[in-house]
Amino acid sequence: MAHLQCLPPSVEPRVSDHIDQIVTMIKQIIDNGCAYVVSGDVYFSVDNFPEYGKLSGRKLDDNRAGERVAVDERKKNPADFALWKAAKDGEPWWDSPWGPGRPGWHIECSAMSAQYLGNSFDIHGGGEDLIFPHHENEIAQSCAACCDSSINYWVHNGFVNVNGQKMSKSLGNFITIRKVIELYHPLALRMFLLGTHYRSPINYTVEQLNVASDRLYYTYQTLRDCEESTQQDQSSSGGSLPFTTTHCIEKLHEDFETSMSDDLHTSVALAAISEPLKVMNDLLHTRKGKKQEKRLESLAALEEKVRMVLSVLGLMPSSYHEALQQLREKALRRAGVTEEQVVQKIEERTAARKAKQFGRSDEIRDELAALGVALMDGPDGTAWRPSVPASEQPVAAKSST
Repeated sequence: MAHLQCLPPSVEPRVSDHIDQIVTMIKQIIDNGCAYVVSGDVYFSVDNFPEYGKLSGRKLDDNRAGERVAVDERKKNPADFALWKAAKDGEPWWDSPWGPGRPGWHIECSAMSAQYLGNSFDIHGGGEDLIFPHHENEIAQSCAACCDSSINYWVHNGFVNVNGQKMSKSLGNFITIRKVIELYHPLALRMFLLGTHYRSPINYTVEQLNVASDRLYYTYQTLRDCEESTQQDQSSSGGSLPFTTTHCIEKLHEDFETSMSDDLHTSVALAAISEPLKVMNDLLHTRKGKKQEKRLESLAALEEKVRMVLSVLGLMPSSYHEALQQLREKALRRAGVTEEQVVQKIEERTAARKAKQFGRSDEIRDELAALGVALMDGPDGTAWRPSVPASEQPVAAKSST
């Protein structure tokens, strides 16, 4: 998670350290008439909580008893759920007013969130599979314990699919982050994940990850070129920036704020940096761009704005240079070649071109392109950069439209 630049949680509470808070909350629920005790077990009474089902939209009639577990005939309603379970042989247990036992699954989250965040807080997250029954039961027991309990926003993420199938250990298509970042830069994985709205299912494929990695390299290369150009000449002629530059910056700001305010629409926010990057490349490399008034000031302003967006999205590296080098190393590992071998191929291709063996020159370029290594000819010779493997180019083109 640190490699993905995820911020660490402020607190990582353990249930076993919060038994007292759990017992206290269960007492409050019983006192408020929403739970009952049966032979050392404590059950929440859904019939005594009229708002039950308000998150999932399910009605009590929709809850098929025994679908998840065997029906307990002691329940007043088959939909009633356990707040406290009487101790069983071989299980951990703690003392309580109802005898030795352990907390039910749902009550743990309500008690610990109330302990650290209060009875009312802003955002509660989780996978979409937790909407019912887990989060529905959390709402019921929290509100039954404290009438002022509330959550402003419930955010539920979609499932991860692999090549169109749901990722699961039983299907054998389970992929860990550790495994992915052996071959891909962690921020390429982060960019891939941000490319889909968090509520939607996300389809993990190597092809899509290659596209994200390629886009990340292009982004950092543009920003690094911009940084180097502006550092060479830091003088400013004063005055306002050209309209095209200010318009581009203002549009990025507006698109970014609008998309992120629309339920964290990160895919739209990412797409918003495409035009500024294109403008920066024009200023850096085209004849017309190099002649533009206040070129360096425009580059500096554009780089600063794009950097702000990347920072908010957690995609800002500590150094463009280091990130580019890491992306190159990962690409070589995926291709199964060393940099020395790529350089050797470049030298072989250069010799073939000098000998007018253009067929062989094209073969070498195509061989490397198939591995995800693109050659770029320039006035100072031939350089290479990571790219989407040639066989996947149609996928890359489709995903960018």
